[in-house]
Amino acid sequence: MPDLTRRPDPHRANSWLIHYFDVHLGTIARAGGNPDAEPQWKWLCGFYPGSNPGEQRGGTADTFEQARAAFEAASRVYLPKRSEADFQAWRDQRDWTAEKYRRLDRGERMPPDWRVGELRPPKG
Repeated sequence: MPDLTRRPDPHRANSWLIHYFDVHLGTIARAGGNPDAEPQWKWLCGFYPGSNPGEQRGGTADTFEQARAAFEAASRVYLPKRSEADFQAWRDQRDWTAEKYRRLDRGERMPPDWRVGELRPPKG
């Protein structure tokens, strides 16, 4: 299994986005709220679309290192159950969302026949 890559979340301090190739597999983040609360870290492994409800795994840990170890263990169980179609479903949704925001930034609307993964011609 290839290594997972960790990138800082540009929108949240003390949060890392974990990627498997180009797919955002999950997150490890410092828990918000009470700074004296235990545990201090939370993690979530899984992505949607591309998996079914209940297949994602998550938890909490006292330290970042413990959260990272738990995330890696969960990923070793989660990833072998994914097919290339699961990864492609996530990529299609990512691309559709990016196109939606590009169009909105230009003041355009999404065509009513736009679907994730393809632009379908109008019926009729």
